[in-house]
Amino acid sequence: MRHFDTHAHIGLIFDDPIEQLIVCQEAKQSGVTRILSICNSLIDFKQVYENLKTAEHVYHAVGVSPSEVQAPGKDWRKTIEDAIKLPRVVALGEIGLDYFHRYGDRKSQIELFIDQLDMAARLDLPVIVHNREAGKDVYDILRDRLPSSGGVLHCYSEDAQYAERALDLNLYFSFAGNLTYRNARNLHETVRVVPIDRILIESEAPFMVPADFRGKRNKPEYLPSTALFLSEILEMDPEVVAEQLWQNACRFFRVPPA
Repeated sequence: MRHFDTHAHIGLIFDDPIEQLIVCQEAKQSGVTRILSICNSLIDFKQVYENLKTAEHVYHAVGVSPSEVQAPGKDWRKTIEDAIKLPRVVALGEIGLDYFHRYGDRKSQIELFIDQLDMAARLDLPVIVHNREAGKDVYDILRDRLPSSGGVLHCYSEDAQYAERALDLNLYFSFAGNLTYRNARNLHETVRVVPIDRILIESEAPFMVPADFRGKRNKPEYLPSTALFLSEILEMDPEVVAEQLWQNACRFFRVPPA
């Protein structure tokens, strides 16, 4: 089976460039043959991209997350526009809203979110959307501003009813290791109502470690555990589910499936 980890913060797993390469190679040996590296800041993007330049199975997203709303960096728009010209940069993200941590103020977060959605539309890029305790605003904004290339609600945390409503938009739904927690009933219900061709999985490493690896620092190589749990919920053959998830990710990020 082959797996595509659609969201891993490689720069937060290890600072050392060699360790970053090793964690990506270890994932490959575990069947996670593609990884999407998510930047934590534009500085982090530049560093991690350079460190993983030789890792051809690693793709990249670039964007300003809500955590950076107060200091997105000088000329951040130009930085993003330059970055998307680089090989294997396939999405704008992660972007969105986070009302739990209260980064800056809501108005500033919303302005930054909309600005980047409009940028993604102009650049014809899919977006990776962060939503924490901001579901209504995220949905309302995406309903009006989602780029034609679509988006993914990463590390999905809302309920099944929210997902059913969001299915009307050109959105995918990505599930992380918390799907494997037995008390995550809202997520278990959600994967049963979302069409399988709209589902992605992610490690969200170094966070959201799957239940089988509780107590450890999460890494992309643990992703197959989440895929297996998903197949059990759906009562489907694990190989069929894994291949469907692979095809979904390749289609969404517009990369060759082979």
